[in-house]
Amino acid sequence: MTTLDASALTRTGLAFPAGFRWGTATAAYQIEGAAALHGRTPSIWDTFSHTPGKVLNGDTGDTAADHYHRMAEDVALLRDLGVSDYRFSVAWTRVQPTGRGPADRRGLDFYGRLVDALLEAGIRPVATLYHWDLPQELEDLGGWPVRETAERFAEYAGLVAAELGDRVAGWTTFNEPWCSAFFGYASGAHAPGRTEPEAALRAAHHFNLAHGLGTAALRAALPPSAEVSLTLNLHALRPLTLSDADLDAVRRIDAVGNRIFLDPVFHGRLPQDLVRDTAGVTDWSFVRDGDLAAAARPIDWLGVNYYSPTVVAAAGPGPDIAPAGPSPWVGAEEHVRFLPAPGPRTAMDWPVDAGGLHELLVRLRDELPGVPLLITENGAAYGDYADPEGRVHDPERIGYLRGHLASVHRAIEDGADVRGYFVWSLLDNFEWAYGYSKRFGLVHVDFATQRRTPKDSARWYADVIARGGLPA
Repeated sequence: MTTLDASALTRTGLAFPAGFRWGTATAAYQIEGAAALHGRTPSIWDTFSHTPGKVLNGDTGDTAADHYHRMAEDVALLRDLGVSDYRFSVAWTRVQPTGRGPADRRGLDFYGRLVDALLEAGIRPVATLYHWDLPQELEDLGGWPVRETAERFAEYAGLVAAELGDRVAGWTTFNEPWCSAFFGYASGAHAPGRTEPEAALRAAHHFNLAHGLGTAALRAALPPSAEVSLTLNLHALRPLTLSDADLDAVRRIDAVGNRIFLDPVFHGRLPQDLVRDTAGVTDWSFVRDGDLAAAARPIDWLGVNYYSPTVVAAAGPGPDIAPAGPSPWVGAEEHVRFLPAPGPRTAMDWPVDAGGLHELLVRLRDELPGVPLLITENGAAYGDYADPEGRVHDPERIGYLRGHLASVHRAIEDGADVRGYFVWSLLDNFEWAYGYSKRFGLVHVDFATQRRTPKDSARWYADVIARGGLPA
């Protein structure tokens, strides 16, 4: 358990523990570009973004922030921020273009150069193996609803670890498998755009299995000192009222939104209420003997991604902000409605509520004792622009980050073992189905020229890192 430094607390206002990891994060498809260069083949997001009507304005990640060619410049930005850690993702199709077979040397070399540049800058690399970009060839064979995809992932994990394991000490198997499973295969809002509820449940199970198989492959290839983790976008749930019906709505969303991953990975079991809730969709016969034990291999820390809370109530008359069309909430669609949380909104129309992060961390403190936590994504999109002097003022983002860091600090004081905080994101980027219309970066990117301009929030965050905490 980390402890707060009382003397530093007096000096800085809110001091974080010695050794606290300050970082920022990105994802390959959102920043790299070079989509057809040096052997890289299409992922499901290449296919999805090139399908008319799927992404706002017809935007694609073909060029994105051109990080593939501007990697040295971006590492220099990280060095100037003073971060201790940088969380990036590896593009599966850049390393293993068909999702099977030998690795492509050119892809491995790119990530090797990135890792070397980070280490030279004194920055700890944290590699995420999967951030939503399944090779299209594997999707053509059935994708994540098919068991073989989990086996292919483990093979891929071993290839990357064998190449980079001597220099990368931090590894994450998956980023937000909930989004990949339920936006990708139930609602169709994300790649591959399928609307098949049973396929989404199969995908979720195979993500859990792949995490376990991938963890085993990583452990076999990495030195004992390496850290292996998983990152989840856990939902901070609140009932509209304390009625039995609204509390049951929370239970249903918690089952399909949180415990569908937490229970297999940390307890080697399926949530039995989820099995009952989804009995009309599947009998779960795709779960084989030994799968849950395989999913529950120990990890070194859990990554937590948080942006805003979720308010739910029992179905019935009244407002419901759930989008029209197929629902990602398999088994809960007809029983739950979603309500807007009060307070200011970001450009994503997400409520700004740092209290939800504290609630989530305290829950994990109680439910997963002994499991260290890292905030692997937290941030906000706003309508940023460069003024005539070329500066980018983003006071709303500074306020958002300050509030959420204060919430993390309070959770640490309350006994949550939080080891680090990574801002999403380093750069403005391709924001999935929103294309280039939403800006999350600490660094502004002019996508026409690829010019990078640190925003006021970048300078503010650099000061927080240098101080080791929030100024009074």
